[in-house]
Amino acid sequence: MLRAIIADDEALGRRGIVSRLAKAGGVEVVAQCSNGRQTIEAVRQFRPDLLFLDVQMPGIDGFGVVRALNPDECPHVIFVTAHDKHAVAAFEVHALDYLVKPIDDERFTEALRRASETIRRERDGDLGRRVRAAIGELSAETAPVAPPVSKAMADRYAVRDRGKVVFVRHADIDWVGAEGDYVRLHSGPKSWLSRDTLSGVERRLGSRRFMRIHRSTIVNLDRVVEIRSLDGGDAAVILKDGTELRMSRGHRDAVERLTGSKV
Repeated sequence: MLRAIIADDEALGRRGIVSRLAKAGGVEVVAQCSNGRQTIEAVRQFRPDLLFLDVQMPGIDGFGVVRALNPDECPHVIFVTAHDKHAVAAFEVHALDYLVKPIDDERFTEALRRASETIRRERDGDLGRRVRAAIGELSAETAPVAPPVSKAMADRYAVRDRGKVVFVRHADIDWVGAEGDYVRLHSGPKSWLSRDTLSGVERRLGSRRFMRIHRSTIVNLDRVVEIRSLDGGDAAVILKDGTELRMSRGHRDAVERLTGSKV
């Protein structure tokens, strides 16, 4: 069951999407919002998988909502707009799809199908990573092939930074977060932006020291000092320097299996 939020300043527009989702099945509407500020608060409270987001809303518009949310808290977005001209801008902020009002039923069904497949593939990928971490095995047949590196550099992550290459020791990395098409490595007060994916970072770090706690976050377990439960099944991960990161529901059991205790 997917969890969705519907954001549209027109009640008729919200009812239309609710009706279509009820007919399609498999989606629970956890909140309905009529403006941008409400939408931001609802996303942070309910942590939905999918957000149907009207572009034109009072106060903060749909694009402003996406910009206000951090990558680790922004769900997959399907924009809803009365103007086709917003399509390019929608994809520039990495929306899954967009729908033009009045919404065509077939177009809605196709957008929902694609969104559901994307989210389920993502969940399946996370499940596979948790299982491999839990049993401590990764078969040679399925393991991604990493480029060969010298033994001297095997425990370092190379980052291009303003015309030079910086080698960051794995042990010095506190956490890694996704930022669009990039990832940012954090080490104390310093950080570096790298053209990579979180999956690529996981492969390159290749250590049980690191764990994915959210679809957009990897953390060095040596830095974790506290994990606090939050409403809705998520948790807050507190690092030694006070940094607070969110752990999603889908990744808590991986940490529980590793630590042998409930989070």
